[in-house]
Amino acid sequence: MDAIYELQAEVLKTLANPRRLEIVHRLAEGPHEVGRLADEMGIAQPNLSQHLALMRTAGIVEGDRVGREVRYRLTDTAIVTACGLMRGVLERRLQRLADLYQLDTNDRPARPRVVEGTGR
Repeated sequence: MDAIYELQAEVLKTLANPRRLEIVHRLAEGPHEVGRLADEMGIAQPNLSQHLALMRTAGIVEGDRVGREVRYRLTDTAIVTACGLMRGVLERRLQRLADLYQLDTNDRPARPRVVEGTGR
C-alpha cells in the first residue's frame, strides 16, 4: 500500500469530527489566538487546545507563540478547498435524497383517514 494512503487516512480520521471541521473553517479566515477562538466557538479553552493538539499532530495546523498566547493557522489553506468539495458532495446527496422522498410521497395514494372510535 502506498504511504500516502496511510497519511491521508490519518488526516481524514482527525477531520472526522464536527468541531475540528469548524476549526478548519474558522482558521481559513486567518490565524487565531486560542482564547479568542474558544470564545468565538463557545467552547472551553482546554477542550479547544485538545482538538488543536490532535490537528497539529496530523499536520493540519501550526501554532506560533505570540507573547503568552499561541496563534494557530492552517498549514495549507487547500485543506479548506478539500473540505468544501466534500461538503458539496454531501449537500448534493442530501438534495437527491430529499428529491427522492418528495417524489415518493407525491406518488403515493392518500391513505384513508381513520376516525377515532368508529373503526373506519
